[in-house]
Amino acid sequence: MTDAAFELAQVNIARLKAPLDSPQLKDFVDNLDPVNADADAADGFVWRLVGEEGDNATDVPVLGDSWLIVNMSVWRSTDALTAYMYQGRHREMLARRREWFERIQEAVTALWWVPAGHRPAVAEAESRLLHLRTHGPTPYAFTLRTSFPPGASAPVTGEVPEGLGCSV
Repeated sequence: MTDAAFELAQVNIARLKAPLDSPQLKDFVDNLDPVNADADAADGFVWRLVGEEGDNATDVPVLGDSWLIVNMSVWRSTDALTAYMYQGRHREMLARRREWFERIQEAVTALWWVPAGHRPAVAEAESRLLHLRTHGPTPYAFTLRTSFPPGASAPVTGEVPEGLGCSV
């Protein structure tokens, strides 16, 4: 159970193996709208990032790398996010991710608690992801495997080491 004053933000990034309009990514692109519709209808879903076209966020730049795509959303709880991620069409697409995306060595997903009603910007998500890569899971940025309850999320101070882009 979570504090109703907080919601769970999540970001995940992926590096494309080919351009979005390539035959290699056709199944991925064809399933974006249905997968997003499933998320929009999922129990506990609150919000997701959309791009200029208002449908998905594949045109939203992230970490200064044109081969990266970003997905951001807000959920009522970690349980709601987990339930959506590992069932139905999303689970099927997740199982095929290696067909479409490079294997990235650093963390590609970060979670953090936001005040209810807050909608994170991409810059905020980048900061959380880089923080996770630098410090590991903390209340400021964590994973489903190592999560923290809603509440204090002050960042751990320190410099971000060089080379925390997306090594493949």
